[in-house]
Amino acid sequence: MLSVHYIQKGLLFHRPTLPVPAIADALQTSLSVALRHFPPLAGRLVTEKPDEDDDRVLIYIDCNDTGAEFTRAVADGASVADVLTPRDVPDFVKSFFTPDAAVNHDGHTLPLLSVQLTELVDGVFVGCSFNHVVGDGTSFWHFFNAWAEICRAGVGGAEPDKFIERFSSPVLRERIFHFSAESIAALKAKAKRENSATSAATISSFQSAIENRSRLRPRLSADYFGNAINAAPTMSTAGEVLGNDLGWAARTLNRMVAAHDDGAIRQWLERWLEAPMTYWLSGFGVYSIMVGSSPRFDMYGCEFGWGRAVAARSGPATKFDGKVTAYPGREGGGSVVLEICLKPEYMAAFEADPEFMSAVSVSGDV
Repeated sequence: MLSVHYIQKGLLFHRPTLPVPAIADALQTSLSVALRHFPPLAGRLVTEKPDEDDDRVLIYIDCNDTGAEFTRAVADGASVADVLTPRDVPDFVKSFFTPDAAVNHDGHTLPLLSVQLTELVDGVFVGCSFNHVVGDGTSFWHFFNAWAEICRAGVGGAEPDKFIERFSSPVLRERIFHFSAESIAALKAKAKRENSATSAATISSFQSAIENRSRLRPRLSADYFGNAINAAPTMSTAGEVLGNDLGWAARTLNRMVAAHDDGAIRQWLERWLEAPMTYWLSGFGVYSIMVGSSPRFDMYGCEFGWGRAVAARSGPATKFDGKVTAYPGREGGGSVVLEICLKPEYMAAFEADPEFMSAVSVSGDV
């Protein structure tokens, strides 16, 4: 995870009745209380070399209470509608998060947690940057919800860089696609109906971050705080993807998920201990798709006392051609929102696909 960007997610709210300075005070006070329950987030990364004759190093979190970062900012003239209604996610949303372009290795000197409260004309945005070495998406939203609960309740209170890569995103379009509960149900039914075997090609790769807590035996607690995920790949040719139906694609992905069991996880850990490696974002090819986050995360349960969030958005971190971020739909009921990043020419072709566009809504209410 050292070369991967921080997790950057945030929630957009209509303007609360409280004045913004009072909101900032409440967030800072409750954040200081929340950090007592999540001490790694107030620490820093430390690297030690136990044996000078060995190239291996030990990297760990020093819970030294150095602290997290809280920033208050103003998005001059920007409104809630300016965030939600544009066809593509507006670039100014990137400014709702700090730090910019940091990779997890920077947690040696930068805070492992950075929060920014951004004031809009008629709303506020709470953006959170969370070092991925500390935890995964489940841990991120565990912390975010715990912090929100504390706020709502009004509780007072270097290094060799040979394995570090600083990835720069290409020019991308970033767009939100909403799948209603009815659309999801229809797609599932279609996949079941079509779920039968059918069939010098380009190899396509589909990778999804799979959560391991419930797959290990014995199971990890759902409240386990840390990283318990793997990137599980599925490979196919472009011809296979285009030449088969939705049922074939669903079955192929289902096999990948079903195979990711306790034995597979433990084998991966054993291999990693024998030959540690780091993820490089540049390793995703032009024909790769990577899906992260999850519509199962309780994003809209984060209530700070101002009502439910209007929408969830992500920062500029970990954005590349083919990156897909999954969110729950605000209305619940099994609806799903996908944030898709593609090069402009690929997004234009994607938008011209009638089968995909018939399944989604692209209105500004998600």
